[in-house]
Amino acid sequence: MITPYDGFCPVCETKTIFSADNHWFRGSLKCKNCNSVPRERALALMVSRNYPNWRDLNIHECAPVTRGFAARLKAECKGYTPTHFFPDQPLGTMVRGYRNENIQSQTFADETFDLVVSLDVMEHLFNPDKAYSEIWRTLKPGGSYIHTFPIHKSQVDAVKDRAVMRQDGSVEHLVEKPEYHGNPIDVGGSLVTKDYGYDISKLIAEWSPFDV
Repeated sequence: MITPYDGFCPVCETKTIFSADNHWFRGSLKCKNCNSVPRERALALMVSRNYPNWRDLNIHECAPVTRGFAARLKAECKGYTPTHFFPDQPLGTMVRGYRNENIQSQTFADETFDLVVSLDVMEHLFNPDKAYSEIWRTLKPGGSYIHTFPIHKSQVDAVKDRAVMRQDGSVEHLVEKPEYHGNPIDVGGSLVTKDYGYDISKLIAEWSPFDV
């Protein structure tokens, strides 16, 4: 067990203790009270600072977990729409308590949301450019997209493909050892398809007219 840290959690808004069972704090430094990890606390902090009226907004969260700030959004925001992608089910329908949406090709109308959020989703997409375009389309004027994904600080290229989807729908792996991350709706996890470098911010602005 790593030495615990005292602090304040912006998710549950309490003084708490943060502890981890390994040195990979990005995914393991949890709040004693709400079990949130750093990216969930970062999301809560950014939303509360920039959108103090978040309870009154229309918010789309793509691929949420059941803890952290997602739990508060579900409980306290009337306009909260959580989505997951179930490829074998019709898009736009409710599946297992979530609206079924492919973030790269959504069924939402234009200018539906004040805010879109996602945590560690973009590294699992084959066409992130389409996802950013769709998110831009579904945001109201002045809306924002707040999201996280891993950045490889030593990587020169903005994007490196780890896997691509062939025309027949099969997946071609471009690395020797495919990597999978946890998926709240699939015990098999989600394949990592992209590695991103710091220059991804410039590329996002080219894909869609976001001020990144």
